[in-house]
Amino acid sequence: MRLVAEGLTLGYGGTAVVDDVTLAVPDRATTVVVGPNGCGKSTLLRGMARLLQPTRGAVLLDGHAIHRLPTRRVARVLGLMPQSPVAPEGITVVDLVGRGRQPHRGPLSRWSPADDAAVTEALTRTGTLDLAHRVVDELSGGQRQRVWVAMALAQQTDLLLLDEPTTYLDVAHQLELLDLLHTLGRTRGTTVVTVLHDLNLAARYADHLVAMRDGRVVAEGRPRDVVTEERVREVFGLDCRVVPDPVSATPLVVPIGRHHRP
Repeated sequence: MRLVAEGLTLGYGGTAVVDDVTLAVPDRATTVVVGPNGCGKSTLLRGMARLLQPTRGAVLLDGHAIHRLPTRRVARVLGLMPQSPVAPEGITVVDLVGRGRQPHRGPLSRWSPADDAAVTEALTRTGTLDLAHRVVDELSGGQRQRVWVAMALAQQTDLLLLDEPTTYLDVAHQLELLDLLHTLGRTRGTTVVTVLHDLNLAARYADHLVAMRDGRVVAEGRPRDVVTEERVREVFGLDCRVVPDPVSATPLVVPIGRHHRP
């Protein structure tokens, strides 16, 4: 497996947020990380993307410690969409998405037809081609989110890490985006790791599901093995019923709530 965390501990200001996590990301598949707020999902993703230095342990990319690899080498194989990206003031959509091509271009190289094709494909796949010449600051939250995904796609990496990519998206665009990410794994062999809050969407789209609580991995595996009534209660503190999704046959979590308990 190309991306592996070994005994990874991460934190801020001396406080551990991710504690001794070992995780091997399956190649050419979609891995989804779920868990309650503050459990360490985003911190884990930041560590695996080399944005956060481990306190202990290591992240290995193709067998090498990722934090010791040259930045350009990592950027050519691993793309990242962080949780709250910030665009330069006044930049247009096409220029922002074009920045995803930087790892593939030398300091003196010119913009190429291959760069044009990659940007156009990324805009088309995310439904943002008609926004190409708009200023990013003028877009809605959902539009901006799709533009950031387009930039990550334009990077054309074998590994793609996304932190809550469905934030700000309506239900239709959430499904379109997750369909796209899942298709990348099936048709292009892209390894996708994403953090999601919606457990039912995670169960529907994950090939490999990782459940976290209190900075540790509680369970991982196929959604049908991870999403059980007992596990949902353990991880989220939520009483529920788990039934087959009538569309995908994946686990569907139906919360009970205080007013519907027997």
